[in-house]
Amino acid sequence: MPRKLTIFAIFAFEIALIVFMVAWSAWAQSNQIKFNVIAPPSCLNNTGEQVQFKTVSNTGAKGAAGMAKRDENGILLVYRFDYELSPHSLQHFIDFHECAHHQTGDIGLPHPPQNSPEHMMNESIADCIASMRIRDELINGKEIIAAAILELTKAMDAAGFPTLTTQSRISNITHCIQKDTSAEIFVDGVLKHRGLK
Repeated sequence: MPRKLTIFAIFAFEIALIVFMVAWSAWAQSNQIKFNVIAPPSCLNNTGEQVQFKTVSNTGAKGAAGMAKRDENGILLVYRFDYELSPHSLQHFIDFHECAHHQTGDIGLPHPPQNSPEHMMNESIADCIASMRIRDELINGKEIIAAAILELTKAMDAAGFPTLTTQSRISNITHCIQKDTSAEIFVDGVLKHRGLK
């Protein structure tokens, strides 16, 4: 009889533990940590037009995201989706990355197919510019980039990106912050290469 009681107690404990874990997981998701949303950086497109930033919350996303575009009224925008769900380092990185799409003229050019070599090059260039601007324009910029890399890695893993894709992106960012040039000079080179300057 004591053996049956012991087995029953262990079984009951395991069930209680499973119920607790499910309840805790649901509570944690509903009580996700919220962050203050940072002020956006200064951003001009490749022709000197001012870019506006628009914060959009409660989209149902698990973390921050951004999108650069010209709206139907011709206004240059960076949408800042659910920034309150991600730390400041990632907010900074997304802002500067999306601004870079405006700076390099991506918004005025036909959008290449998703995941095509041209699309991936545009993303790598935007990451590079974002990294250099953070490095040069923000206090403790290198530390902010290091924190952003950690957050970006977590976000990409959670989104299901292949490890190789994440590693390649992080390698590009790390290489860019070591460049002995400014973001302004780098952007100028991109615009000249594209025939936009």
